[in-house]
Amino acid sequence: MSPSRDDWPIAAAMLQFPAVDRDGTSTLDAEPEAWRASFEEIRETGFDLVEINDNWLRVGDLPGRRLDELAGAGRDAGVDLTSVCVVRSSVIDPEVGLENLAYSHRTLEAAARLGAGVVSVGFHRPLTSEQRARLWFWTAQGEIDAPDDPENWQLAVARITELGRHAAQLGLDLTLEMYEDTYLGTAASSVRLVTEVGLDNVGLNPDVGNLVRLHRPIDDWRETLAATLPHANYWHVKNYHRDEDPATGAYTALPAPLELGLINYRHAVRDAVEAGFRGTFVCEHYGGDGLSVAALNRDYLRRVLPSAERMAVLDGREALVASAVTDPREEMVS
Repeated sequence: MSPSRDDWPIAAAMLQFPAVDRDGTSTLDAEPEAWRASFEEIRETGFDLVEINDNWLRVGDLPGRRLDELAGAGRDAGVDLTSVCVVRSSVIDPEVGLENLAYSHRTLEAAARLGAGVVSVGFHRPLTSEQRARLWFWTAQGEIDAPDDPENWQLAVARITELGRHAAQLGLDLTLEMYEDTYLGTAASSVRLVTEVGLDNVGLNPDVGNLVRLHRPIDDWRETLAATLPHANYWHVKNYHRDEDPATGAYTALPAPLELGLINYRHAVRDAVEAGFRGTFVCEHYGGDGLSVAALNRDYLRRVLPSAERMAVLDGREALVASAVTDPREEMVS
């Protein structure tokens, strides 16, 4: 049975929560009370689901006892730790790919112990010094996966397949986050990758916001989603204002609430539901009080979901009617 508007899983990302507290304490070394305080802040905005992002806490580096304390902090705050997101730890990083692969396996084990159902991974690498110096990191060029290296491509397929099989053994879904200049940087490459992996529990995280914000020409977001949504099992949603001036070659993008940016999420959510998407939405936003904007985005999603569900029901009825119409000649043969 499909989730409804009221119970569709919508989680808060933890982009606004730092890995080091104001007193200099790392979240890895923090007491459970500090974790609970962060979860309570999220709960106070109306979220009951949380994605643990390893920019905040690398759960793959926590021992079992500490993972149990983290799960307890979530319960005490009234939130479910529904998923874990691994960022900038590419398993095909030319320098530390094997280390990142081992870390990703540990993260899968940690996610299962926490009771999460999904782990999101990608091929994006750590920010460059120039990206760290910018107000918005996406305005500077990051690292690029070798686009025409068949051996590197096969390495990517092999290592994601390895992670996907491990995730399946743990009862987890693995989702692959789209990100520019990686093997998940275009619709065609992303679909090819997930198809070559070919595991039922491995899908796409069609985070088209990562692509819309680039200060350069981009693919049409509608075409990107049309190709990737049938393979989606989890979805980071965020939006951006975008302006282009072909005469000068100027491109600008700034974070925006879901309902105000370039991407029409009313249509995108409708198309996702029609394509069979039943996964978790994770509300992200950069800048300012991102958690409050994420809460606005959650409420917006719940407003647009009913129309998406109606369209899916109509499509289902049409398919049922079509399947019920038989050719009289077939009945005579049978």
